[in-house]
Amino acid sequence: MAGAAHCSLQAKRLLLDPKFEGYKLSLEPLACYQLGLDAAVAEVQLRDDQYTLDHMRAFGMYNYLHLDSWYQDNVYYVDQFGRVMNLSVTLDTALQKPREVFRLPADLTASDNRLCASMHFSSSTWVTLSDGTGRLYLIKSGKRGSSASEKWEIVFNEELGSPFIIAHSVSFVKSDAHSLAVLLLRVEKDELDTKGSGFHVTLEWVTIAERKVGDQRYEIVKRRVLQGKSVPHYAAIEPSGDGLMIVSHKPFTFMQNESDKLEENDDGKVSNEKKDPLYYWQQTEDDVTITVHLPQDITKDDIKIQFCPDNICVTLKDQPPLMEGKLYSSVDHESCTWVIREDKSLEIFLIKKNEGSRWPELIIGDTRGEFIVDSSQCSEIAESLMHLTSEVMNPNPEKENPPCNAQELEECDAFLEDGASLCRFDGDTLKVTHIINLGSNQYLFSVVVNPREMPCFCLRHDVDALLWQPHSDQPENMWEHIATFNALGYVQASKQDKKFMACAPDYSYAALCECLRRVFIYRQPTPLATVLYNRKEGRQVGQVAKQLVATLEANDPILGFQATSERLFVLTTKTLFLIKVNSGN
Repeated sequence: MAGAAHCSLQAKRLLLDPKFEGYKLSLEPLACYQLGLDAAVAEVQLRDDQYTLDHMRAFGMYNYLHLDSWYQDNVYYVDQFGRVMNLSVTLDTALQKPREVFRLPADLTASDNRLCASMHFSSSTWVTLSDGTGRLYLIKSGKRGSSASEKWEIVFNEELGSPFIIAHSVSFVKSDAHSLAVLLLRVEKDELDTKGSGFHVTLEWVTIAERKVGDQRYEIVKRRVLQGKSVPHYAAIEPSGDGLMIVSHKPFTFMQNESDKLEENDDGKVSNEKKDPLYYWQQTEDDVTITVHLPQDITKDDIKIQFCPDNICVTLKDQPPLMEGKLYSSVDHESCTWVIREDKSLEIFLIKKNEGSRWPELIIGDTRGEFIVDSSQCSEIAESLMHLTSEVMNPNPEKENPPCNAQELEECDAFLEDGASLCRFDGDTLKVTHIINLGSNQYLFSVVVNPREMPCFCLRHDVDALLWQPHSDQPENMWEHIATFNALGYVQASKQDKKFMACAPDYSYAALCECLRRVFIYRQPTPLATVLYNRKEGRQVGQVAKQLVATLEANDPILGFQATSERLFVLTTKTLFLIKVNSGN
């Protein structure tokens, strides 16, 4: 991932509440409606050869209920007869039975090697659909949610190899032609993996475009495959179809065809010949020194160096810049100097604005230089870290500041996947352009706030849950913190049986459900109509956040879970439940 910009997520302090006191259990009744299904949901059980954790995450925990974010309170599911069923809600007290909008042409029960049927709503009039056998359908639906205008018509269908589920899709116009990009998820046998699970995960990025001539209206114009060793938590194509963002525990890389491999081998040979670093740099607490070896014919007049508070640009003669980019930290640019040494080397001196800070890199994203560590600095660093290490486990637990004891950590503070990362891939170069190491920011769920933007993802930050909106068209603000669910990161960790999590697109509440019956709802803090005092501190409480619990009258496991601004939809094998959370305006 050389060349990728290492970024970080910047939380908005105004959206954080350090004085949040927790959720108060509310006994207020929740209106719950249920609809019996004419036919059971087309649930597919894992086979004996689908035994890994990746199979369970991808297919065993699949959400069989699909929310159409383009239309309010509009959900779909596929039943055992291959019918795509729709429920569109306008009034809870006048619910109608789910209606059939489409029937899959293939017999779902005929294939032994199939996955669950999956779908994604690419736009307000386009749907991508898979029958779980390896066939992809591109459907023009008309305006959905209305029986008068909704008519599903197949405009493209093709067998694309082994079975897959649709992870995401987008509809866009490029070069005056309508196109759709679809992301297909597979867990496949890996014959070369003898030490691991024996499987790998692939994401196939398929682009289908409109044809101007010929009988077939749409055709596949591009197929690209990424491969990794874990099922992605989040995978979405940018609205323009130009890039892809993935949150995963283990990294994904594009699988290249033979011509690409030959080109890369040639590039590799060239890069091996140019192994020497372009420059060397070292630092103290106050300054940074850069050394560049100059060609013989370069004189002082040929060198142009531009110092800025956050940037540097070094140019020799009329050539492209030798060094250019954003510095890791600010410098006092008016005090920066340079000099040519007798050995024909250029030395550049940068004065740090923030004294005492250590820079892990010189120019952000530039890997062409080599950092030289001074031996005295090594001993200083080792000495400063000495108090954190010991040859004895917890040598003096009774002293005032004892070493950290892992046994004191609560179970919900332990993360199984500390190495998760967020990567942005460029669709043309197939390289990673941005990467964020998420560390202990555990992934929780994703939600579509605006269907014209990429899905948001929710991460745990300390005890809170922060919602992030990707903006692929804003390089300077690619991931925006848009909402916070106070203490939800901590609360959800204690729910051992949780299966799905979601939140309202207007952030008014978050919810999670267990495998059976129980649904937990966490409202945002709201002002109180009456006066309430904190007894311990003797002060008035201005607002309170409520937790509500709903218990469903069903013995079947929960198969689907979706949240809208007004209500929750919960799908079991034979019943669809609606829980009214907020009253409409």
